[in-house]
Amino acid sequence: MTLQSEIHVHRHGAVGHISLNRPKAINALTQDMCEAMADTLLEWRNDDAITAIILDHAEGRGFCAGGDVQLVRRSALEDDGAAGRAFFRAEYRLNHMMFTYPKPIIAFMDGVTMGGGVGISQPCKFRVATENTMFAMPEGSIGLFPDVGAGWYLPRLPGQLGRFLGLTGARLDGAECLWAGLATHYVSAADVAEAKAHIIETPHDIDAALRSLMPSPAPDARLAGNAASIDKLFAPDTLEGILAALEADGSDWANKELKAVASKCPTTCKVALRQLAADAPDFAANMALEYRIAARMLMRHDFIEGVRAVLVDKDGAPQWHPSTPEAVTEAMLDAIFAPLPDGEEWTPLA
Repeated sequence: MTLQSEIHVHRHGAVGHISLNRPKAINALTQDMCEAMADTLLEWRNDDAITAIILDHAEGRGFCAGGDVQLVRRSALEDDGAAGRAFFRAEYRLNHMMFTYPKPIIAFMDGVTMGGGVGISQPCKFRVATENTMFAMPEGSIGLFPDVGAGWYLPRLPGQLGRFLGLTGARLDGAECLWAGLATHYVSAADVAEAKAHIIETPHDIDAALRSLMPSPAPDARLAGNAASIDKLFAPDTLEGILAALEADGSDWANKELKAVASKCPTTCKVALRQLAADAPDFAANMALEYRIAARMLMRHDFIEGVRAVLVDKDGAPQWHPSTPEAVTEAMLDAIFAPLPDGEEWTPLA
């Protein structure tokens, strides 16, 4: 498949339109795709004839399942991580460009929206969920960490929801995304084409174009019923404390989430907790920090093993090293978060 077919670029009068089209990989992002999207956005940023941009997927069952982590794993095994770091550098530059973009971008989070898909939807001014939306940050299952701006977005969610999502990898539907603020609007999947048509017709009032198709009242968010439990049981500042709180609670819900957290990579979980508490002064600083973490995490055994277990051999039985939270030391975390050598730090595009 050529790059031109993986990214469809259109113009509809004053509205630019980018469609991901890598359906067999659920539109997982490659470095070339990230760079092509960034180039297109740079061109449209300086084009006065373009006033808004639609971002969606052309085919398949998901908006974007993430980044191409199998490519990154091969890089860790074959070229000392050089290609993997180049991918993260390009992806994070795209994330930052979208976050600082002066024109409204409307992301249609219809279907699977995970990992890298979160990274290209959350910076958008308008984020449209549907009943098909399946939102998650599942990096703990592959020994990576919640990246693509998660260190900025997750701490800003209500209560302890950010910790909950980062540690459990929980999957949220469209109604839950709207309730949590991860989506700004909700429309039926059957109305998505009409919503895009409304935006193209009235790009000066995107909010009204989307609200005209929103159900009233909004659909119920199941997760809202567990908000108090999330705030209580994910309040401890340590992974050990959260696990102990879940175990002590003993409810069916707590036991389910205990199992979810305990199955994740312990180093990933501790990295996530420190990352979410980092309080970067701005989004660029957050992305620079995430790049430091990514450059270290992609070379660790846990990432190579996690991708093997989930995506290569698909046995679902990763062997984490260290295998327990207690064995993940502060010194290990310090090394992951430490500045990179001169000339290797991440910087945004102009």
